[in-house]
Amino acid sequence: MTDAAAMAAGGSNDDGLWQAGWYRFAKALRSPNFGPRPAGAQTDLIVLHSISLPPGEYGGDAVQQLFANQLDWDAHPYFQSIRGLEVSSHFYVRRSGELWQFVSCDDRAWHAGVSAWRGRENCNDDSIGIELEGLEGERFEEAQYETLASLAAAIAQHYAIEHIAGHEHIAPGRKQDPGAGFDWPLLRAQLGWDARMFPAQAIPR
Repeated sequence: MTDAAAMAAGGSNDDGLWQAGWYRFAKALRSPNFGPRPAGAQTDLIVLHSISLPPGEYGGDAVQQLFANQLDWDAHPYFQSIRGLEVSSHFYVRRSGELWQFVSCDDRAWHAGVSAWRGRENCNDDSIGIELEGLEGERFEEAQYETLASLAAAIAQHYAIEHIAGHEHIAPGRKQDPGAGFDWPLLRAQLGWDARMFPAQAIPR
């Protein structure tokens, strides 16, 4: 079990896990790319993504730099294709299971783009975004599932989570992550959540 997963599993006091939307067991790096949630927004959705920079290369700090608007656009030819991009996610789970946070979960991160789920559009307004270090269609590491399951459980203790979906589900045809390599049945088994909380495409009814 990863350190982040072990610490989360051991935390029983919800107030001890969260401070103004910041999760105690994540490394904090504040992104400037966020805003307030709309008045009356219900934060009831977790959205899973995959990311690697450059695509398919793991272990560097480019993702953190991107979310913090600190990426050197000239450091790799691929970066020219995303030059000037201003995005963020609430969380980022490395291949090792290491956990980072960039935006308070009380605020609106810029991760979903044009999207719709459970009859609502603009999923950024009322979702929490989690990026997994990986490439769409490829497999993820056991340590990532451990951290993700502990994190999702902690989020659901603090926020009224009723749904969890992939970027591919909320923006079909535009996005394909986390992709076929992500093991939705494993995540459901780890969380013990009702199948109705998951996309029907991922967890058959």
